[in-house]
Amino acid sequence: MSETDLSLFLKGMTGIEIILYSACMSAFFYPFLKRKKGVAVVFGVHTVLYFANLFLPDSGLPFMAPVIAVLTAGAKGFGMDKKHTFLLGILFYCVRILSGLAVASVNFFANNVFLKAAAKEETQEAVFHAVLYHYGVTVTLQVGLCAVMLYFVGRQWQKKWKPLHIRELCYLLLTPVTGILFGTVIFRLLIVVKDHTVFDLFEQFPVFGAVLPLVALLFYAGILITIASYQKMADLQEERETYFMEQQQVHAIQERMAQVEQFYDGVRQMRHEMKNHMTNIKGLIKSGSYADVEQYIDKMDESMSMFALTVSTGNAVTDVIVNDKRTAAEKQKTTFTADFIYPASDGYHAYDVGIILNNLLQNALEAVALVQENERYVSLTGKRKKRFFLIQVKNAFAGEVAFDERTGLPVSTKKEDSALHGIGLSNVKRMAEKYAGDVDIKVQKNEFCVTVILQEKN
Repeated sequence: MSETDLSLFLKGMTGIEIILYSACMSAFFYPFLKRKKGVAVVFGVHTVLYFANLFLPDSGLPFMAPVIAVLTAGAKGFGMDKKHTFLLGILFYCVRILSGLAVASVNFFANNVFLKAAAKEETQEAVFHAVLYHYGVTVTLQVGLCAVMLYFVGRQWQKKWKPLHIRELCYLLLTPVTGILFGTVIFRLLIVVKDHTVFDLFEQFPVFGAVLPLVALLFYAGILITIASYQKMADLQEERETYFMEQQQVHAIQERMAQVEQFYDGVRQMRHEMKNHMTNIKGLIKSGSYADVEQYIDKMDESMSMFALTVSTGNAVTDVIVNDKRTAAEKQKTTFTADFIYPASDGYHAYDVGIILNNLLQNALEAVALVQENERYVSLTGKRKKRFFLIQVKNAFAGEVAFDERTGLPVSTKKEDSALHGIGLSNVKRMAEKYAGDVDIKVQKNEFCVTVILQEKN
């Protein structure tokens, strides 16, 4: 084999290496892309900039900066936010460097084995074959190890995918950035040429052959632990927020229940006083004061209207919520219809059903507020079918709805679309899952429909 053949082979292996790493990066990004076609963008950016870096005077790892910069700048174009794109880019290159550190020791010992064996034959072709074999083994090991490490990092990160704040991003970047800096420094020190003399770190300090893989493993474990700890903290924070939100809703329902108690007290008092009212009316009739009788009855009717529940659901909690939302609908000139019968079963908790109703109806009222007055309507139905209880809310709707691919719930495309931010519906979905149920959302023409299915608890 000639030097030309060897040069061509090494260039070919370099090209293959670039393609393999591009494939690794694309596969790493793929699960997090909202637009799956964006995987071609990731592959193309990495490949082009990697090849371009080969023509720079000091080729090597510096190309990672423009790759991350380009991907982060165009993140929205392929369905990701900039913070997540930046984090994934840093994680990828950290894992790549760590895999290189781990294989560096193997590379050193393999180099000694192959080249020493070739030197014994004392032929140029034997040396070339050793170099080729050694290069192929090294590239295969490094790319393979990188792919495996990326797989576990990606799988861990997929367990909890949520929007990142700057503080959280800095926390997650701490370990991989440190790993990148450490790896870059070590790679610079592995082979140093000074005054035409080559200094090999492994030859000077053979202990590094065992230390480097261990250090790489520790950094890698640190990345996984950092991600896992962040996810644990995020879960705890989410649970606290959920608990607080549910407690707030329950507290609001309890306050309305206190008002209902006052309402019933008033009804009982009115009933008690009815005898006196009838006596007074009879007295006015006997005296011939018919005009006073009419006024007296009008005042009684006015007093009685204060204690009227328009919608009766069969449960005090749901009575309060439905009638409260009906009143709110009337104030914003919205047609409100309700055919809701609370299930006569101990398998459903009234406060859970109340939270579902409160969120669904509140979202519906916020949505119809954006519709023309003559087209506003909210429709509520609730019926039991065997072991299942179906709650459905329909409302007029104007605009477009975008759905989150991960949650299946609507997300807002505009900041003012508070009805579609998905927070209320996420609470509804949580309640449905509590009863082994589900939430179905349909948008047809100008109507938004949410159906909640609850399964009766034993």
